[in-house]
Amino acid sequence: MNLVDKRGLGAGLGAAVLACVLLPAVLPPYWIYLAISAVISAVIMQSYGVIVGRVGVMSLCQMSFAAIGAWVVLRLNVAGAPGGFFVWLVLGGLAAVPVGVAIGLPALRIRGVNLAVVTFGFAVSADIVWNANPFPGAKELTMLDRPAPFTTDGGYFVFAMIVFTVIAVVLSVIGRTRLGLSWYELRHSERSAAAHGISVARSKLAAFAISAFIAGIGGGLLAGQLSLVVPSNFAMGQSLALFAVAIMIGPHHPEGAVLGGIFGAVMPTIMEKVSLPQDFGGVLFGAGALLALRSGLSQTDLTRMRKREKDARKLLEKAAAGEDGQDRASLSVVEPAPRPADAEPRLAVSGLTVRFGEVVALDAVDLTVPEGSVVGLIGPNGAGKSTFISAVTGFVSGYQGTVELGGRRLDGLGPSVRATRGLRRTFQTTAIAPELTQYEYLAIGAGRRLSRAEADELLEFFGCPPGQVPVSIVDAGTRRLLDVAAAIAARPAVALLDEPAAGQSAAESLRLGNRLARVPETFGTSILLVEHDMELVQATCAEVTVLDFGHVIASGPTGQVLADPAVRAAYLGAADVPAS
Repeated sequence: MNLVDKRGLGAGLGAAVLACVLLPAVLPPYWIYLAISAVISAVIMQSYGVIVGRVGVMSLCQMSFAAIGAWVVLRLNVAGAPGGFFVWLVLGGLAAVPVGVAIGLPALRIRGVNLAVVTFGFAVSADIVWNANPFPGAKELTMLDRPAPFTTDGGYFVFAMIVFTVIAVVLSVIGRTRLGLSWYELRHSERSAAAHGISVARSKLAAFAISAFIAGIGGGLLAGQLSLVVPSNFAMGQSLALFAVAIMIGPHHPEGAVLGGIFGAVMPTIMEKVSLPQDFGGVLFGAGALLALRSGLSQTDLTRMRKREKDARKLLEKAAAGEDGQDRASLSVVEPAPRPADAEPRLAVSGLTVRFGEVVALDAVDLTVPEGSVVGLIGPNGAGKSTFISAVTGFVSGYQGTVELGGRRLDGLGPSVRATRGLRRTFQTTAIAPELTQYEYLAIGAGRRLSRAEADELLEFFGCPPGQVPVSIVDAGTRRLLDVAAAIAARPAVALLDEPAAGQSAAESLRLGNRLARVPETFGTSILLVEHDMELVQATCAEVTVLDFGHVIASGPTGQVLADPAVRAAYLGAADVPAS
């Protein structure tokens, strides 16, 4: 935990303690009751913070999960089950988990508006069920007693604050784990997450399960506040309103959850005081959500990012001041190391054929990446280079041929499994979550906790800014370097780099080539480099394979291949070149 995290945690805990001490003592009973409602809403907002704020999934049924938690608590109360309210509250949250996972299953295949329709459909169905079947104890007026010593409104406010704070701390801890960081990457690019060895299915389902659990806890707290609940307490309209608040404010940050809870609890009172329809509050939330969607950032994201960027710019200025002349030596051309005579093949691709309908994108392609080497894969646009990388790394299924890594076949395995086996890749277009720092992105790529020294070594090797600098303020060229660094951070057997020099100047491209040439010796990772920059290929690759219209037209030492008339014809379009 860094200094900023410690300060934020300390300030948050201090504010929670202060609220527990002061508010019950100074607020009149009605406002204490509203304060309880605000904290409970803040708890439910934290469930939106997980699934909407972190993962970016449009879930419109969180109040339905809350209703499940309330139903379980009230049912256990009617049955006089052992354990008391504290145990019932946890059981209510757990009861919502399998339902959350079931709702999350469609998210593995669909997303966006289509997924929102599915979750909204569940909210509508749940509404029908709750209206047809009263909550336990409603007919008999069996009241739920609050647990000692939190029987008064002031005491129950303190209890709700404790629950909110515990959840916030736990989510903060999860947010620094690989699972929590993977949620941010899923929000921006599921393909990048899979390329880093993250199971998209497990991460998404974990997010749905955790968010459903938190919402279920919130529903149980609401049952404890009201003693009895009715279906209107969990109406689907509330799910929509809170979703809009989540988009607008950003409840994945504790302060955002608190603000969202306050808005949700106080807005009806404000609408009543100014003689406006209650639905008008939802209109305001919807307008705020549209503005947030247009900017791509919630209010708390924007506030935090400005503060973080302000601090990081000082680091960038300091790093820039010490960079003059630092890399001048690396501008000298480094001859690529020749292929060792006894080098074992790290990656062996044989007979790789990919068809898209009647189109043959790759036709019986053979390619080997030996241990300790950098091999190039070149060809004109549309030759099939990116398709080759996607097939080898598992993003294109149903191909013919074999892919072996270290003698083990990878055919039939998904992208994340291949990545964990030691086959990493980058993409032509980077999609790094701007909320992350470079340290955090390297940790995702590595798949393990990196020491600060190891992370600094990687960043320095690839010429990236200091690790505390957030991705949001680094330029596109640096992001590509960071993407390469994240792929190498896992120490894979082979890294497949798809045009890593795009957007780089000639000098920067030459520096990158010299760095890539040293990667096998420095990090033990062989490289397959896909590039259009011939100077970079010559400076980096001892061997190169040329594709044209899905066929291998040349393969061998770089100098010989680039001098091949067939290769020149393919690049210059001078003649039709038959497949070899």
